[in-house]
Amino acid sequence: MEKQKLKYDPYNLIITGVGGQGNVMASRVLGNMLSKMGYTVTIGETFGASQRGGSVMSHLRISSSDAFSPQIAKGRAHMIIALEPTEAIRVLAQYGNADVKVLCNTRPIYSVGVISGEQNYPSQEDIEKWVNELSAQSWFINATDEAMAKMKNPIFGNIMLLGALAGTNELPLSREGFQETISESMPADKVEINMTAYDSGIGMLG
Repeated sequence: MEKQKLKYDPYNLIITGVGGQGNVMASRVLGNMLSKMGYTVTIGETFGASQRGGSVMSHLRISSSDAFSPQIAKGRAHMIIALEPTEAIRVLAQYGNADVKVLCNTRPIYSVGVISGEQNYPSQEDIEKWVNELSAQSWFINATDEAMAKMKNPIFGNIMLLGALAGTNELPLSREGFQETISESMPADKVEINMTAYDSGIGMLG
């Protein structure tokens, strides 16, 4: 696929979630897809206090030619992909701006504080209201439930969100590019199920 001009150069994208959702894998797959097309991709990652259940955030800076610092400046994100809904709010508060776009999974993961009753988790209606107020455009998809229904494993929600990202046309992503990347990084018997997840994500945008 011929390298296309990016909407912004660098294009600043953040993938956020909690430990165990496949956040880092999604960032690596996306980075590899774009690198194969000739883009320069710098990835920086931050982890919360625990590997499973703590906040995880990957910064991707995508350029046609130049390498940039792996850390996106506050208020300078162009796209936020949230595997967990409240993580979208947290990242928007730091990196959002009038032009940022958000792709958000709707399945919550409750913290220990919420489970114990010490904290309240906001309603989906409130989350969508806040995200819409803080962004130029947003998409909400229930990737986790769809992954459970089709692949019997919620971890494929991360790949569904990559498919949904392709469907937004924010970046020059292709099904062929995803298939090539996933075929090089996974056993042959895992490729088909990942392709199903990617295609499902595209379809969920309507």
